[in-house]
Amino acid sequence: MDTDQIRTQFPALERTQDGMPVVYLDGPAGTQVPSAVIDAISGALRAGISNHGEPAASSRFSDAIVMGARSAVADLYNAAPEEIVFAQNMTSHTFALSRALATTWDEGDEIVLTRMDHDANIAPWLRVADERGVTVRWVNFAGYRLDPEAFSEVLGSRTRLVAVTAASNALGTVVDIPAVAARVRSMSPALLFVDAVHCAPHRAIDVKAWDADFLVASAYKFYGPHIGALYARSGHLASLPAYKVRPAPETGPDRWETGTQSFESVAGVTAAVDYLASLGTGIDRRERLLDAYRAIGAYEQALADRFLTGLSELEHITLYGLTEGDRTSTFSIAVDGLSDEQVAVALADQGIYVSHGTYYAVEVMKSLGQSGLIRIGFVHYNTTDDVDAVLTALDGLS
Repeated sequence: MDTDQIRTQFPALERTQDGMPVVYLDGPAGTQVPSAVIDAISGALRAGISNHGEPAASSRFSDAIVMGARSAVADLYNAAPEEIVFAQNMTSHTFALSRALATTWDEGDEIVLTRMDHDANIAPWLRVADERGVTVRWVNFAGYRLDPEAFSEVLGSRTRLVAVTAASNALGTVVDIPAVAARVRSMSPALLFVDAVHCAPHRAIDVKAWDADFLVASAYKFYGPHIGALYARSGHLASLPAYKVRPAPETGPDRWETGTQSFESVAGVTAAVDYLASLGTGIDRRERLLDAYRAIGAYEQALADRFLTGLSELEHITLYGLTEGDRTSTFSIAVDGLSDEQVAVALADQGIYVSHGTYYAVEVMKSLGQSGLIRIGFVHYNTTDDVDAVLTALDGLS
């Protein structure tokens, strides 16, 4: 990874505070974007966009933007373009899909949720389960890990859905989705819904290898604009009832895209995927993406190792998460004698930007007995200097 060259592509990294460059360690809440994404969004607006379905060239332009983005996300997920749906964010997708799936459930059916997930993959399912009289079964994590075998204890003939995260946005833990899928398929008729929001910036996604029925991620977590991209097996898109206006298409992913899309944001999605692909080599975009994720994973692991080594020397810091094993470079910590808000303010005053609170990982915090923590996240545009800066700042809070 040529980090110096990579950083030149991110205008936001030029921000300074008190004459010093700021350190963005809040990537898990939303990454900064490269110039290519900014140019794609502004370029689409400058060119002139008209709504779908008209003979005007500007209308055909918007059609091309959407089709191009479906193809790009299909390469990112290892899916087909007709299986990709856009909406405002992951939360919007989950609420819409939960409402549709709930129409196929009966009282006494069951769904499975995990306490490691973001609330966007919990609250929508709780809402419709309550409305339909469906039983919710929980899978707990232990030792900061989510054991695929634990799903065997809650799956059965009445299980209709399993919702699981591919990586925890709070703990950083990476979940073995193929192993979870294998248990789901062998023990129940359930559909598998995967939250890949936190996974997408750090690990390659493969809906085929993961045997997922549905998967969703938000582009603003992988260097793009604020928009969500849902994968759904084509048969599900066709068979489930879509909540839409009557003139909307009756077939294809457009059936699920309520109202007019943000075409400029959709253009930014393609640019974000192409940016990631530019970090790798290969004969096509999918192959370049896989190569890029290998490089990203190795680089971020080096940053994570450096951070963990430094953190182990700070006795006033408590880490909530794995110190070894498969995890992303995202860490939740507490500082003795200080609230999470106090720590976040102290770091922000030094130009080090982190997240604090629950980060919508409500069940994670309940399981840990915490009202909120500090989240520090490294992505591939971060440097060893960034790691050292936050370690020095944390040391100063003792």
